Amino acid sequence: MKKLSSSAIAHPNIALIKYWGNKNQALRIPVNGSISFNLDSLFTKTEVTFISELTSDILFINGHETTGLGLDRVVSFLNIVREQAGTQSFAKVNSENNFPVGTGIASSASAFAALSLAASNAIGLDLSEKELSCLARRGSGSASRSIPEGFVEWFPGVMDTDSYAVSIAPARHWGLVDLVAVVTHEHKKVGSTAGHELANTSPLQKARVDDTKRRLDIVREAIKYHDFQAMAEMVELDSNMMHAVMMTSRPVLMYWENTSISIMKNVQKWRASGIPVCYTMDAGPNVHVITTKDYSEDIYQKLACMNGIKQIFIAAVGGKARLVND
Repeated sequence: MKKLSSSAIAHPNIALIKYWGNKNQALRIPVNGSISFNLDSLFTKTEVTFISELTSDILFINGHETTGLGLDRVVSFLNIVREQAGTQSFAKVNSENNFPVGTGIASSASAFAALSLAASNAIGLDLSEKELSCLARRGSGSASRSIPEGFVEWFPGVMDTDSYAVSIAPARHWGLVDLVAVVTHEHKKVGSTAGHELANTSPLQKARVDDTKRRLDIVREAIKYHDFQAMAEMVELDSNMMHAVMMTSRPVLMYWENTSISIMKNVQKWRASGIPVCYTMDAGPNVHVITTKDYSEDIYQKLACMNGIKQIFIAAVGGKARLVND
């Protein structure tokens, strides 16, 4: 039995300036650029083994065999890898997460970033970081940002080869910490892929996209010079704008829960008192509370005292997707 195997780890990322809506849905070419940072203590580990005797792809997530839409999405992605490599061999994919999936913590980002690296390496492709970012994007747009290290910017581009992400600062550049306040472990009813298709049904999407360059410029400079206040204002504005688009889409996407709103209100009070802290939310009810390393314990204790928070994950700025030896 001929086997070609490789394992990789990738981190989810939290977008400071959001990706929402595509110019090209099939290629996941976004309507606007985005900026994020990787989350070091959260990860997806994926092993891909191409086996000549297999007659179809097999997917295991956290030890359970997965079929249906989850498998279909991975098969479609592996077809892209097979096409690039010029082979038809099928694969067994084992993927494990150390955080809940489908709740707005970018599980698809880390999953497809890890899958991109493991699958391409196992099948014999030698891809550059740019090429890996482009490949990961085909599985999940935000996965393009989980390939490079640290603070990352995704250039929207107009075609498959120029829509990719690059590191704009290493993980050690700024000691930010993301405290992910989990308000529910339930899998969201409408995932990000479906949500992107609804973006243009909102009358607010055009205004959000038109203003993105300004927000990107401010956040990029804020990262460069460690300007937390400037970053915080834009990060919260950007998150609110994306969710405003969701809430005014047809059908309506309402991810906020009562606890989500309570957290956001408290974060703004804490910042008004002089603490460097801000909030942002991806496509889900859980709230990412961003602060500096010096204040992370204080913010953790404040969140721990709030009702409705099920769990809190703490993550500093993380590294790039990487191959690992089992």
